[in-house]
Amino acid sequence: MRIWSLHPRYLDQKGLVACWRETLLAQKVLQGLTKGYRNHPQLDRFRACDQPLEAICAYLHGICDEADSRNYRFDRSKIVTAADSFPAQISVTRGQLAYELAFLKEKVAGRDRAAFAHRLADIEKAQPHPLFTVVEGEIEPWEKVKEPSSPSPA
Repeated sequence: MRIWSLHPRYLDQKGLVACWRETLLAQKVLQGLTKGYRNHPQLDRFRACDQPLEAICAYLHGICDEADSRNYRFDRSKIVTAADSFPAQISVTRGQLAYELAFLKEKVAGRDRAAFAHRLADIEKAQPHPLFTVVEGEIEPWEKVKEPSSPSPA
């Protein structure tokens, strides 16, 4: 499960659809409607909120807004609370954003060179998803850090 801290504008089509689906699953987890993924570390920051379900729904509305801007048809009725039901923001560290940007660049460069060139190649400092506000710090403790792939031999 990957619930990106990055603004959804950076996600390619596959990434945006996957994020939508995975966050809908996270919504079900926070509703207590699943048996699996209940202890996934990506959910820690939402659980730490006073209103975890409303926070994940605010995140989903941000994903839907990006989908709308691309003329994709995500079913907003699947989100169980209104867009303004969580008026706060969640902090995310600058180190987490930098890690996610590098991770996303690697993923998209490997699967869709055109999307990489269009959305990510020139980005050095990414903006967060609208739900998040950036604070100083390293990679978040809940992140499962993956080492970058080494280039394949020529």
